[in-house]
Amino acid sequence: MVATANVRLPAWIAKARAAALALCATTRGVRGAKHFVYVALMEDARRTCRFGLYVGETSRDPDLRFDQHKSGYKASRFVHRFGVLLLPDLVAHLNPLRRWEAKELEPALAEEFRRVGVPWVEGGH
Repeated sequence: MVATANVRLPAWIAKARAAALALCATTRGVRGAKHFVYVALMEDARRTCRFGLYVGETSRDPDLRFDQHKSGYKASRFVHRFGVLLLPDLVAHLNPLRRWEAKELEPALAEEFRRVGVPWVEGGH
């Protein structure tokens, strides 16, 4: 495990990072690129594999969107209950991007995480 902000990241995070870095955004930084994909680490001590990832897309700042999830405003129940922190380094190379591409990359990112063996993936739809 790797430690980040008092949270020990699971061993599979390196595989998740490699999977995310394999994706690219064609509209990154172009005029009108105002959307973001984001990844949040989730933790549920009751699960066998207690850590997982949530993949989302937003037109807001990802930090603000994470805070909205945690406060219950238009929240994913998974991030609201189990969200620990954002992992911006996984998707920094993709953001910002156009809305259509954020909508395409969100499920692609979730699927890549599943493919490399992240045990619990939510969002991505």
